[in-house]
Amino acid sequence: MHITILTLGSRGDVQPFIALGVGLKQAGYKVKIASQATFKSEISSRGLEFALISGNPKEGIESAEGQAMLRTKNPIDFVRRMGDLLEPLMEKVFLDSWQACQETDAIIGGGFPFWGFDIAEKLNIPFYYAYLTPGYPTKEFPNAVTPAHLEKLGGIYNRFSYTLTIQLFWQFFRKPINQFRESILNLPPTSIWKNVFTKMEDAKVNYLIGCSASVIPKPKDWSNRVHLTGYWFLDTPDNFTPPTDLVNFLKSGSPPVYIGFGSMAGEEAQKIAEIALLALAKTQQRGIFLSGWGSIKNSDLPDTVFQIDNIPHSWLFPKMACIVHHGGAGTTAATFRAGVPSIIIPFFGDQQFWAYQAAKLGVSPPMIDRKNLTVDSLAQAITNAVENQSIKENAASLGDKIRSENGVREVVEIFSSRNW
Repeated sequence: MHITILTLGSRGDVQPFIALGVGLKQAGYKVKIASQATFKSEISSRGLEFALISGNPKEGIESAEGQAMLRTKNPIDFVRRMGDLLEPLMEKVFLDSWQACQETDAIIGGGFPFWGFDIAEKLNIPFYYAYLTPGYPTKEFPNAVTPAHLEKLGGIYNRFSYTLTIQLFWQFFRKPINQFRESILNLPPTSIWKNVFTKMEDAKVNYLIGCSASVIPKPKDWSNRVHLTGYWFLDTPDNFTPPTDLVNFLKSGSPPVYIGFGSMAGEEAQKIAEIALLALAKTQQRGIFLSGWGSIKNSDLPDTVFQIDNIPHSWLFPKMACIVHHGGAGTTAATFRAGVPSIIIPFFGDQQFWAYQAAKLGVSPPMIDRKNLTVDSLAQAITNAVENQSIKENAASLGDKIRSENGVREVVEIFSSRNW
């Protein structure tokens, strides 16, 4: 049986779906992952088939339009700006996705690529919609791209936040989706009110949510088609050898504070990096700086700070005193699994949701809003994270629970239980 996974985004967005692909392949399925060129080598090295989806999200994030999107605090404006940013790319992305799904038996839409449902409709094959954030509607908490603290308004608001967000999202993507349906798939357009997500419900689509019940307990009002499986971790390759200079740095002193902002780039990420350096100095903490996709660079790092480009989180994070990051779903999951405290400075999207949940779980100091970020506020948070015994114990306990789970195996069992 052949399964195609459509997935786009940063490393934190895509890597969990590589983990899913590996698990499904080990279970005997033939797996193809369609994603951007950035991940071709990693996907192929795991023995999975790769198909190219054109476009580079990094370039979009680093553009003037992308930076404006990151700066907005309004979720409606955020969705509008994201639509404007992506619309010029969508025609080619849709076509590449369509070509990647030929001769497949099932499609997993990994996160953003909801148009996999339209392709599955045309091919008359099963579609699974997979999230890294618990995005299925519920009365228990609001949609992850809306202010998380407003859950105090109660079930009616929480449930409505999904309806509103989905409908707004559909307004910005309805035109390119319907052009794709009519010109490529030869299917009728979808109406303004009967959006693709409503159609998924009508089709009784199964939802796979790569999150731990120890972090977000499964809401009582979720359908039995919604599977909260646990996280999908891609383990460190057996042949991984860490850089010698990094190993020596780790051995030379106390556990450092990791600072990295994943796919967050541009002037604001650089500004935060500069604040972080000063906060490390003020707290007399050693540091690990991730340059990576965020392009955080500083040629004048002190001897107490080591810069890395990319290293497996599963190897590095357990060795840290705490993790300072942007709150992306992938980085947050890796931090929870490592069992160390975190400090989250969210930029956009679901990142503030994860910051709120981490503080609620007692594994992080309160979220630091970017507009309130100063050397003093970050230094205070670092001191709290590395010295507060309650936070450290809560983080360690949560890490034990998550390491005992196997979300990939849960997904494999869901597929294996289907009567193909």
